[in-house]
Amino acid sequence: MKMPKELQEDVCEEKMFSKIYTKYSKDLYNYLYYKYGESLSPNDKMQDAFIKLLDNCKKVTPSKAKAFVFSVAKNMMLNEIKHQKVVLRHRENKPKEYTNESPEFIIEEKEFLKKYQIALSRLTEDQRVAFLLNKVEGKKHIEIAEMLGVTRKAVENRIYTAYKKLKSEIEGFK
Repeated sequence: MKMPKELQEDVCEEKMFSKIYTKYSKDLYNYLYYKYGESLSPNDKMQDAFIKLLDNCKKVTPSKAKAFVFSVAKNMMLNEIKHQKVVLRHRENKPKEYTNESPEFIIEEKEFLKKYQIALSRLTEDQRVAFLLNKVEGKKHIEIAEMLGVTRKAVENRIYTAYKKLKSEIEGFK
């Protein structure tokens, strides 16, 4: 009797673990970053989730590995939030000291970015996560639906609603 392929593949094997890591690590990081922000160290939580997968590799099948690392990382973030009890802030990037742009353009750009950050913060968490995964990361609706555990229609609705809100709050938003 031949063993099912699922039972032959072992997450503990270096090749299989490496394949799982390569396939899901970037999506997991992006999910954590967009949902919880930079201040909670999404890269560390992503790495820790894969370490936890390695610790539990005998118990987790390859088909369940994605759900496992996403659940573990999400729980780590929630624990961190409880621990820190902080309000997430959007990361501010330090601008370079010089530019070829006109002062008027720089002022307009700063004003637009400020309006954009404020408008993003007014979206629901679900809308913001779906919108940023789609527009910034270029994820397809079905990929986002799988990551978030919702239907494709729910993702489409979240992105459409987010876009409508941003368009109504920011003049010239496209």
